[in-house]
Amino acid sequence: MASAAADTGEDTAAVARRWLTDYRAATPATDVLHAAGLADPAWNAVLEELAERAGDDLIAAREKAQRHAEDIGTGFRIPGESEERPWPLSPVPLLIEKHEWQGIAEGVAQRADLLEAVLADCYGDQTLVRTGSLPASLLTGSPYFLRPMMGLAPPGGCHLHFVAFDLCRGPTGTWRVLADHLRAPAGAGYALENRLAIARMLDGLQLRLNIERHAPFFAAFRDGIAARCRRSDPRIALLTPGRLNASYAEQAHLARYLGFVLVEGADLAVLDDRVYLRTIAGLKRVDAVWRRVDPRLIDPLAFDSHSAIGVPGLIDAMARGEVVIANSPGAGMLEAPAFAAFLPRLCTRLTGESLKLPNIATWWCGQPQECAEVAGDLDNMVIAPAFGVATNVLADGTALLGSAMPAAQRAELVADLARRPQDYVGQEVIHLSTMPLVSAGRLEARPFTLRVFAARDADGRWQVMPGGFARIGDTPDARAAVMGTGTWSADVVVHGSAPVAPVTLLQSADSIRLRRNPGTLPSRAADNLFWLGRYLERGEARLGVIRALLGHSISADSGAALAADTVQRLVGLVVNAGAAPAPGGLGRAHLSRFAEAAMDATDGWNSVRAINRQARAIGAVSRDRLSADMIRLLDAPYPTRGSALDRAGSLQRRYSALAGLSSEHMGRTDAWRFHDLGRRIERAMATVYALLALAHDEATSDDLSALLDLADSQISYRQRYLTGMARVAVIDLIALDPGNPRGVAFQVAAIAAHLDALPRLSDDGLDEPQQALARALAAMVTTASAPQVGTDTLLALSAKLAALSDAVARRYFLHGSEALRAEGLVVG
Repeated sequence: MASAAADTGEDTAAVARRWLTDYRAATPATDVLHAAGLADPAWNAVLEELAERAGDDLIAAREKAQRHAEDIGTGFRIPGESEERPWPLSPVPLLIEKHEWQGIAEGVAQRADLLEAVLADCYGDQTLVRTGSLPASLLTGSPYFLRPMMGLAPPGGCHLHFVAFDLCRGPTGTWRVLADHLRAPAGAGYALENRLAIARMLDGLQLRLNIERHAPFFAAFRDGIAARCRRSDPRIALLTPGRLNASYAEQAHLARYLGFVLVEGADLAVLDDRVYLRTIAGLKRVDAVWRRVDPRLIDPLAFDSHSAIGVPGLIDAMARGEVVIANSPGAGMLEAPAFAAFLPRLCTRLTGESLKLPNIATWWCGQPQECAEVAGDLDNMVIAPAFGVATNVLADGTALLGSAMPAAQRAELVADLARRPQDYVGQEVIHLSTMPLVSAGRLEARPFTLRVFAARDADGRWQVMPGGFARIGDTPDARAAVMGTGTWSADVVVHGSAPVAPVTLLQSADSIRLRRNPGTLPSRAADNLFWLGRYLERGEARLGVIRALLGHSISADSGAALAADTVQRLVGLVVNAGAAPAPGGLGRAHLSRFAEAAMDATDGWNSVRAINRQARAIGAVSRDRLSADMIRLLDAPYPTRGSALDRAGSLQRRYSALAGLSSEHMGRTDAWRFHDLGRRIERAMATVYALLALAHDEATSDDLSALLDLADSQISYRQRYLTGMARVAVIDLIALDPGNPRGVAFQVAAIAAHLDALPRLSDDGLDEPQQALARALAAMVTTASAPQVGTDTLLALSAKLAALSDAVARRYFLHGSEALRAEGLVVG
């Protein structure tokens, strides 16, 4: 193969061989690539594909992988930060041969079964505690042991549906478990997105290496959770804490991929011990909830009464078998490092086998002998919180190397071990294997850990995702405690000699049941889409006035291009909207400062920057409803360079692109209707305000020209009328002409059509309040005549549009605190 990108004269095989030779010369035998050997066909295939895409430039390969990840929409958030960061993806995947992976998968399935058995006992008969196999204080001392779950038999008979484990590869090539993730295991979406990005970049690798696919795993999980529901065609929701959660982007991607409804706590309601989703068509039954919310916050009636993100009554519905919760609240108790000290013995007792994937050696200091052993060998230990929460010495809950502790902290630890030994564990210091990472333009060895995932299928058996994702440290230090969460991620490729069937989550053509119903639209999602439309239109209208002021009110010679009265009326539109205080005068300097304030002010809600921020925030919680291109435009940085006029033009073009995407790329579903409904209401309001300001009885040609500019109707008017500006003609075009897509009449007709198409709660065929208001508004516009349209008519139009917006909100946008309504309640 010849590389089009290479400029060294070498072919891709030669470039790959040189990378491989240079890397092996500088890495130890504990490295996975080093151990595979120079002639390993799999690693050669990966490096050849990289060379094919990026020539001899590894930095270009890394940047290309990063772009693919960003195109997919992969991101994450550091706790405490409001902005998402791009997901750091390495272009070099971790390779694991299929035979080796089989051993890992068997160990993962065994461990998941063991943890299920321990959970069932801890929340059931507690035989393990009574017989001394587990200390009672391991349960009572854990903040994740939830007493309300005692004696509760989970629907389907299992507490665990989806689990994750962090593994490490030791210097001898053996795999061991670093941590268990049972509460709300995160990362499966990132593993999927890593695979999508790498598959796009190294598209020839699948056939060369026979890579095991992820789709069968996700299909098995979906079928497994559905099999435990009481209805044959269940509705499954993914319960998220919201957009500020660190992995919200991953959750949105998983919901979209699996066909689950992405919901927050306020979207759900419990009625007669059944769980319902608040939708625009009333309450719709929810049969299963895959939760990503802290279990202590999931139901304020059962656990933390202060929780504002939970669903009151959810645990009662679970106890009655009416909803499956994956994973059951309380499962996170077994994540505590202290439990790892007992799992080897529990495995032997409960299964008759040893752990196929052993833990790292762990000593719980709640036992006198183990505590003395840890205290006497601190230099060779990692000290960690026993229950995964902060202690007196480990204030942030992070494990520390005993040998790295300052003398004062070490003395404090020894004292606390005497006072509260049960708060700590000691663990052996693990040295990790390394893998290649692009650094400083070459391949360098970095330590890694591997997160793997397992899910129950329809038969209750554990299916293990073939791969997962690797987390790679940014320093050569191979100690697991120092690596932390890793700086880079990598796809994990399980490969073999046999071809892999091209399985996807798409059903076969023969088995799929055709449908044109796009699915359930939660009220919150409709609310978000409606206001996204309104904010985008509001921003575009504000920018239109600013551009009219700066582009037409001030000539290049600093003289007025519009009459002062017209300029004052344009200024009034901005001031009355609350975007900026009135300027000190109408000169060039005053108007320039005024426009900049209206563009960039951060101390209010109505500047262009503030409107843009609000639209961006809505886009962040609507990833499962919007295309990647729309999200990318909403996430684009607010322009800060250039003049206010230049920046206004740039933003207005961005808003126009968003309007085009929503118009041409959103399916004509209820979701689109709410988004377009918001646009139409806001555009109609802005146009009415412009008419009030500029189409008064004494309107000048400057007033009317500015009005046509704001309504983007100059060309239409000039094609229709050749005799100059006339007030009645302008009003007719902008207010009453149903063929003008920027006019009021066009918006009113679209509003009425949308409301007619949206679902009704009653079956009597009568108009609901929002539909009756829309019909009255349409009749008012249809029967009006241009000569009679004055201030009173326009004020009446404005009032009816505001009332219509309120009626839409009351009817469709249900809030979590709103009582369930008996009248007209739709339950499905």
